[in-house]
Amino acid sequence: MSIIQEFKEFAIKGNMMDLAIGVIIGGAFGKIIDSLVKDIIMPLITVITGGGVDFTQKFFVLGSNPNNLQSLAELQKAGVNVLTYGNFLTIFINFLILAWVVFLLVKLMNRLRKQEGPVEETPTTPADIELLREIRDELKKRPQL
Repeated sequence: MSIIQEFKEFAIKGNMMDLAIGVIIGGAFGKIIDSLVKDIIMPLITVITGGGVDFTQKFFVLGSNPNNLQSLAELQKAGVNVLTYGNFLTIFINFLILAWVVFLLVKLMNRLRKQEGPVEETPTTPADIELLREIRDELKKRPQL
């Protein structure tokens, strides 16, 4: 079997197509979630906190600051050793908000899925098992010797 034939079989398999569709839908869903957080939830948080969740300018100067520079951009441009914890903190808070929104959406989807409820089908017993059960029941009815 040639390598092209093997690749063709691999690419046409159902699992490969399912994965591709999942990646495409996941990318679109990610954009929706990102927009929900950025355009709807973050403005509400900004109103509630009275300012926003932006700590990118929070830092500690490690070492000497001979020119007594105050802004992060000036310190970094001057090559001063700076611990910029604010950017990490902002990204971490945004992640927590995003994770919370995804959690709530998944919870909502699961609730909607449970409400629909799968139709319970009674399992059908194969004919040979039914026949054996009938024979068993008839043997039980016979008088014991």
